[in-house]
Amino acid sequence: MNVRPWLLGAAALLATSALLAHDLFLKLDTYFVQPNATVRIPVLNGTFAKSEAPVNPNRLADISLVSPAGRARLTPTAWSTDSTRSWLTIQTGVPGTYMAGASVRPNRIELTGAQFNDYLKEDGILDLLEERTRKGELEKPARERYSKHVKAVFQVGDARTGNFGTVLGYPAEIVPLENPYTLPVGGELGVRCLVDGKPVANQIVLWGGDGPSGPIAQRSSRTGSDGALRVKLDAAGRWYVKFVHMVPLAEPDFDYESQWATLTLEVR
Repeated sequence: MNVRPWLLGAAALLATSALLAHDLFLKLDTYFVQPNATVRIPVLNGTFAKSEAPVNPNRLADISLVSPAGRARLTPTAWSTDSTRSWLTIQTGVPGTYMAGASVRPNRIELTGAQFNDYLKEDGILDLLEERTRKGELEKPARERYSKHVKAVFQVGDARTGNFGTVLGYPAEIVPLENPYTLPVGGELGVRCLVDGKPVANQIVLWGGDGPSGPIAQRSSRTGSDGALRVKLDAAGRWYVKFVHMVPLAEPDFDYESQWATLTLEVR
């Protein structure tokens, strides 16, 4: 078969783009919902704008809903899928600040050296990219074990409550240090990044989102020695905060392990 070179190039570009589109978010249509209501939360597996593929409920280690009544662990029946995305369906109760969370079991990916380098750059894993550069390993392929852990904080009714800071015990987790629904546009939200339950220092954290007039530009900073930083929410809209913690492995089947965490919320 005679295949034109530009078609091969386009196919390679699409394949690389698909590999790089691998964030996971719980992204509500609106984060201000009514008490005693059924809420269907879109699960975006790809980017903050578009889901590329569903997440099979068999891969879920935990689904939780935190409300003023405490933490409730949900069954896999709360999770549904179609060809490109998943949904988490929850039931609200009394007014308060709620949090939904999901933890996905580890999976495996193998990338060429170039694909892996692009991925490290795009997702802010710059220390590891610098290490690969220093060691002359940029062409070395990568076998990675990864897991993803997502949370969304949303407001039910008018009462602001303290449930937003509940630690779910996921392998990687972003914990708000104050209620985001007490903040005005332009306010700063303190967050703490945890890996295996411990604060992770010097972690690169990315945040951005989308607003009424379009995307909110992504920016980045590093956590302090306590695993915390403050993110400025300088526009109305739906925001994400995310990080990827990756370490080299000395195992027969894997070169690296990454743990992903995202948090989403809305500012009015």
